[in-house]
Amino acid sequence: MRPFLIAPSILAADLSRLSDEIASCEAAGADWIHVDVMDGHFVPNLTMGPIIVEACRRVTKLPLDVHLMVEKPERLLEAFVQAGASHLIVHVETCPHLHRTLQHIKSLGIKAGVTLNPGTPASLIQPVLYLADSVLVMTVNPGFGGQEFIPEVLPKLAQIRKMLDEIGSSARLEVDGGAAEDTLPGLIAAGADTFVAGTAVFKHPKGIKAGITALRSAMLPRS
Repeated sequence: MRPFLIAPSILAADLSRLSDEIASCEAAGADWIHVDVMDGHFVPNLTMGPIIVEACRRVTKLPLDVHLMVEKPERLLEAFVQAGASHLIVHVETCPHLHRTLQHIKSLGIKAGVTLNPGTPASLIQPVLYLADSVLVMTVNPGFGGQEFIPEVLPKLAQIRKMLDEIGSSARLEVDGGAAEDTLPGLIAAGADTFVAGTAVFKHPKGIKAGITALRSAMLPRS
């Protein structure tokens, strides 16, 4: 069985203490740091750019999982790679030339991921799965942190798990949105192995370490 990974999303972090927040995640056993990039057009919010990725890279050696929720992401790939991104994830909804975009990312020497919104069918990413190092399934509508998990996405997650297995892909199956102690067992049962968590980590009442520990506990098999 592949190890489960936790990728805290700094969208929920205290940005005035970003270095300390990332250090706490690393000390608590986080596997990746997830960076949500939003342009105010594709999604109704405006967030981080390459300068934040560069700041993250200076304070951690963990992989930086950068999720581009932007229109025309192909214009920004080099900038994020130069800033220190380890993975770049692009949306099927914003990439008319998805094959080319994923190939471009890989040609820059980092891992390429593809993602899709809750209302987008899995069939739209099937033609590019062989190129993907990760597939990110949105379990909330993108744009804001702290949203309620959409359980209707679970069958699509299971469908994508089957699609990946059928082609022998080693791609990570990642989920973003509402990952918490109560939702992880269902996500794992559907085939997910990598979990983006913002509120569950950074807003945990007992702190970041307790949040990550709680997620790890939720990953254990239930008797």
